[in-house]
Amino acid sequence: MEITIQSIDNICIIGISGRIDSTTSKNVEKALNNVIDQDQAKVIMDLAGVDYISAMGLRVMLAALKKHRQKQGELKLAALQPFVKEVFEVTGFNKLFSIHVNREEAVKSLQL
Repeated sequence: MEITIQSIDNICIIGISGRIDSTTSKNVEKALNNVIDQDQAKVIMDLAGVDYISAMGLRVMLAALKKHRQKQGELKLAALQPFVKEVFEVTGFNKLFSIHVNREEAVKSLQL
């Protein structure tokens, strides 16, 4: 798994590649919490490189969403691969998260 963090126009973009499962979800949780704790108001998780997400990965993302909303922040997802998108739809998480086709669309939605 690889996690990259960059900033574009005061928007924090967390790029993740690999699998988000019980082993790697701790790394994702740490990265998300670090960004949220630094009071980054606008965060995008670019999941273009993620081909699998487990229930533990979903739990980590939901916890981050709740924590970020408590701080009045916005957390958006971008570029979900077919399997990951299906998992979000089956679990109903697609109704909880703002999901965008790609990183650029997510950035534009936060620049309004």
